[in-house]
Amino acid sequence: MKKILIISGIVLLLVIIVAATVTMSKKGDIAVQTGKVTRNNIASIVTASGEIKPKTFVNVGANAMGRLVSLPVKEGDHVKKGELLAQLENIQPEADLNATRAGLDAAQADAAAADAAQKTAQAALTLAQADYDQKSLDWQRGQSLYKDQLIPKQDYDSRKNAYEASSSNLEQAKIRILQSKAQLDSAQRHIKQNAANLTHASDVLAKTTYVAPYDGIVTNLPVRQGEMVVMGIQNSPGSTIMTISDMSIVTAEVKVDETDIINVKLGQSAEVTIDALPKQKFKGTVTEIGDNAILRSTGVSTSQSTGGSQEARDFKVVVTLDHPPETLRPGLSATAKITTATRDNAVTIPIQALTIRQRGDLKDKKSGGVQAATPDQVKNDKEELQGVFVYRANENKVEFVPVETGITGTTDIEVTKGLKEGDMIVTGSYKVLRTLRNEAKVKVDNSAPAKVDDNS
Repeated sequence: MKKILIISGIVLLLVIIVAATVTMSKKGDIAVQTGKVTRNNIASIVTASGEIKPKTFVNVGANAMGRLVSLPVKEGDHVKKGELLAQLENIQPEADLNATRAGLDAAQADAAAADAAQKTAQAALTLAQADYDQKSLDWQRGQSLYKDQLIPKQDYDSRKNAYEASSSNLEQAKIRILQSKAQLDSAQRHIKQNAANLTHASDVLAKTTYVAPYDGIVTNLPVRQGEMVVMGIQNSPGSTIMTISDMSIVTAEVKVDETDIINVKLGQSAEVTIDALPKQKFKGTVTEIGDNAILRSTGVSTSQSTGGSQEARDFKVVVTLDHPPETLRPGLSATAKITTATRDNAVTIPIQALTIRQRGDLKDKKSGGVQAATPDQVKNDKEELQGVFVYRANENKVEFVPVETGITGTTDIEVTKGLKEGDMIVTGSYKVLRTLRNEAKVKVDNSAPAKVDDNS
């Protein structure tokens, strides 16, 4: 019996020694959190903020200086194409138009008179030409008869005088034709001049009346009836009377960071949220991508900026909403989540599991001997590799495995090479992953981190 007790005590002592040895050996192990490589549907999303804008809108600016005598619309009104929006005082332009129209009528009357005078002169020229032809024949016959002494000297002189008078009348008729043509040409030029003045006067008068260019909504009305408005000159902008927006096509104009714009393409789908409607999400499509970067601090395009700057840049992206509600108004703050890529049933890991190591840190440090490194070896050793630490359960060690990645989702990233579904990888903590070495001994602790007591 005594021998049995001694043997039992020895066995218990050995168990205690082994347990203590195992416990002491694990005290130096690093506690890590692990997870499995899984397959999931993943989407890469670019998030950008901006504001709601209509696809088509126009700022109705003052084309003339004057006082607003009529403003029949108010902000928020729906207007139809051609509907009166505003009326400036137009007494003087209307009087100028009437005077110019009267001048045109007078010029047309003068032209008609000149045309009639030309026709009269043409008829007189025809008559004078016929009389001249007759008198010329009589004079020729008279010369022949007088030479043969068949007519007296008095008859001969009479025919000569008649011929000379007819020739003078013909020349006068030709001159009157030239005069009438000149008068008609002058009258026609006066018509053109007065017609041009009438066009100018009509344009000046038309610029005192403003009508809707298309169906839309009055989204901005910064003036009041009775105020003076002025047109813009050179670098001085003119008065804006109102803004008309076509809200049938509504867009979200957002600014995408320059690091993300390369992934945004026309036709990509997007989900738009609006601060004023927090519980609603609107589907949309990317319909426009800006070519020029915009300085984030000033909103000015880099092509218009005179000085060089290293500040952050954005690109304008327009997302057209599929079914915008009537309650939307221009200027509402909006956020667009643009889906730039999707993968179905992709091999994925948590983003935080991905880390960077230099190639030299992964070399076997146990090899003996010291050998001077060449410049190419030093450069090769400093090459950075992205990868994850794979947990080897049979050895309680981790191994750094380089990986190739695809698209990045909200919390996960696609792995295209280096891992397979079911591999156990180190996912945390972040502090451990920063310093964890290849082939390090670890112990798995996937328990939730203890909450910090504020009163402790």
